[in-house]
Amino acid sequence: MNQWMEIAILSTLKDGAYQRFEFENIDILVFREGNHLFAIEDECTHDGAELCGGLYMNHEIECPRHGAKFCVKTGQALSAPAYGSVNTFPIRVTHDGKVEIELGE
Repeated sequence: MNQWMEIAILSTLKDGAYQRFEFENIDILVFREGNHLFAIEDECTHDGAELCGGLYMNHEIECPRHGAKFCVKTGQALSAPAYGSVNTFPIRVTHDGKVEIELGE
């Protein structure tokens, strides 16, 4: 059974930016646009490079290594050299402002 895990307080996430969270088996990027949050795996599907450090604009992140772009809402690859989507994760804000993510089993 999947469980929600608290990772931050909403007020600590900068609007219009992203933050990296490291877990035991996976690294996640969390993007904030106002009250909307998106979470994707920090791994380019082209060659496994980190997406962290890449330019983020208009709900797209660009891989700093070869320039592939991904939609942070859906994980969809938007440009070559990547063709596969990155994994996305459910993310929510509780009534008391805690940010929670569901990583799966």
